[in-house]
Amino acid sequence: MNVIVENEQQELLSNIDIDVIKSISGSYDVHEIINMFKDFFYSKMILDVTAIKQYKDVRTYEILARGLDVQKIIFLLPDKSSLCTPNFLSHLISLGIYNFTSKLSGIKYLLKKSNTLQDVEHIRNMASVVNSNVSGAAVARVPKKETTGTKIIGFRNVTDHAGATTLIYMLKKELTVRFGHENVIAIEVDKNDFQLFGEKSMVSTREGDIIRTVSQYSNVDILLIDLNKCQDDSFCTEIVYLVEPSTVRLNGLVRKHRDAFTKLLNQKVVLNQSMLLNSDIFDFESEAGIKVFYNLPPLDERKKNSVILDFATKLGLLSGKASSGGSNKIFGLFRR
Repeated sequence: MNVIVENEQQELLSNIDIDVIKSISGSYDVHEIINMFKDFFYSKMILDVTAIKQYKDVRTYEILARGLDVQKIIFLLPDKSSLCTPNFLSHLISLGIYNFTSKLSGIKYLLKKSNTLQDVEHIRNMASVVNSNVSGAAVARVPKKETTGTKIIGFRNVTDHAGATTLIYMLKKELTVRFGHENVIAIEVDKNDFQLFGEKSMVSTREGDIIRTVSQYSNVDILLIDLNKCQDDSFCTEIVYLVEPSTVRLNGLVRKHRDAFTKLLNQKVVLNQSMLLNSDIFDFESEAGIKVFYNLPPLDERKKNSVILDFATKLGLLSGKASSGGSNKIFGLFRR
């Protein structure tokens, strides 16, 4: 039988279907939790860490590890929190805490099979990490290079067929000129579309292997990740959300997900394969309630496109001054 200790993530845990012998809710001192369960028999404890006072302090976990068998505890970390960074996770690992996640699916997996040190060792071995917003647990960013560090840009299609695969190919082609083939790698998750480009530095991997694949390229300058339906993107420096702003694609998106644009608030939204002019962007932003990071027109991937260089500059992948995207000069490239 299992135990649940919950607080701020109570709603998430309400969706888990397991046998529970005891469940408590609230905020407790770490010593209170130890005293409640040190002589209590249970198979697994699902511990919403927000139920522990001072849960952001790694010393709290040191106390917990001395008082309870942490191998029997699944630590549920808040999604997109500082606890999901490689530095914090490596501290947990040093305490013998290997079972951590921020996903319901992660809890279900760890209930069936606990992590071992080998499963999380790649996190502990990372001395230098890329800092960003993180979701998910049991994941980490690759180590930074001694100079500028590896930049890991994830791409998600928000509307159907928004063009992530081709955009990544065009970005990679232009960045390779600057950094070299060995320093710009593209990775796609759970698909094999990259093989159609015939590029050795464009590789495919499964979602379950993405962390190890990213770690293999920890010394390159830039990783471009086609996330597809990969739920965990915490290993990315940042995420680009691609929207094709045609009527058909937008209506299709809203019909399937009425809150789609709400979820894009404060995210890096890029209009791709876009026919919108500058004068249209403000109307789009007003109707959608979001800000547009960049406006990319339809492009021919077989040609050199200066707009891609400008976009890469805006992303911080190249030095120089970038425009806001979709300027009259840029649009003039294809309106001739």
